[in-house]
Amino acid sequence: MTGPPIPVGHLHIESGRIAGIGRDSRSGPAIDLGDAIVVPGLVNAHTHLEFSSLAEPLSGDGGLPAWIARVVALRRERFAADAAGAAVARGLRESAAAGVTSIGEIATSARATLDASHGPRVRVFREALGLSALVARNAARAVERDVSRLEPGGTAVGVSPHAPYSVAASLGRRVLSWARRRMLPAAMHLAESPAEAELIAHGSGPFRDLLEALDAWPDAAPRLLPAADWISLLARGPRGLVVHGTFLDDTALQRLARHRRRLSAVICPRTTQRLAGRLPPLDRFRAAGIRVAIGTDSRASNPDLSVLAECRALVDAGLASPAEALRMATVDGAWALGFEHRAGILATGRPADLVVLRPARGWSDPHEAAIDPATEVVATLRAGRLIHGALSR
Repeated sequence: MTGPPIPVGHLHIESGRIAGIGRDSRSGPAIDLGDAIVVPGLVNAHTHLEFSSLAEPLSGDGGLPAWIARVVALRRERFAADAAGAAVARGLRESAAAGVTSIGEIATSARATLDASHGPRVRVFREALGLSALVARNAARAVERDVSRLEPGGTAVGVSPHAPYSVAASLGRRVLSWARRRMLPAAMHLAESPAEAELIAHGSGPFRDLLEALDAWPDAAPRLLPAADWISLLARGPRGLVVHGTFLDDTALQRLARHRRRLSAVICPRTTQRLAGRLPPLDRFRAAGIRVAIGTDSRASNPDLSVLAECRALVDAGLASPAEALRMATVDGAWALGFEHRAGILATGRPADLVVLRPARGWSDPHEAAIDPATEVVATLRAGRLIHGALSR
């Protein structure tokens, strides 16, 4: 993704790393992939794997607040620790089968065992929610405890204050300050719905009704911050992800652009279409010079975990070219997760993270062929090791 496609090219892999790229012939054993396209391993910069066992997404009727009510009911009814662990494992397998080698996972707890040793690499963003003083304190302690447990085992970690409508200012500030001291990245859902701004400005609207129905709105009204303030707080850390950003006002967008060397936007096109009735404002992000990555969100809002399908949604709507969409799904996604030295491009000396695609019909532009729905993912490699499929023709 950092240069033009190489027709009839080769990759030489040694010890899990790319030892050479080019057109010249090489002696010794070789694998002829035939009519295939090799691209960097795809990056799913934002997802919630705990819902990967769902056969179909939940209804988006009523917009985001109504959908969240359905998610909470589902979690209370069905999701025990063992079920969540099985769903995460299933999501990792589905991701590998879709050509994904790197994932930004939002985790509500550390109870679901996440074994990424044989699948895509994962950065786990431990989520924090809480509006009352007591809940906020306990939530902050739980985040610090879980991250401290995961990190020594080699898991890439981060934190994620959930959203402006579910995180008191005190909780978000504490979690982000703690992460900054440890040089950890942070992610936050921002400006997903117009109802978010209504709650913050007036303390009313669909989110207030939802929080009261869930018994999550405290007697003493919490201090809530607008998206622009959260962007400033995210920018104090080493890397930050503004997830969705569908309804960012001009102030918030300008602040995001000002901090684009540390922050990126992560869009989830099909989820945004389902819950907001529109596609992400990619043209606004592009005009502001903001780096954009792609995520699938979860199978609670999406029929699958295919990053290529997200790319197609943008291209079919005329919002991006195939090459631009693939760049967001590789180079820019890797940067957003802090994996820019391990994923996102094919280059000598880098880990051999790649996906082999086989078009089902004739093609001239490899970018268009890569996102064609008829194109098959035949093999996915992370650091030179197969995590899906086979390299035989």
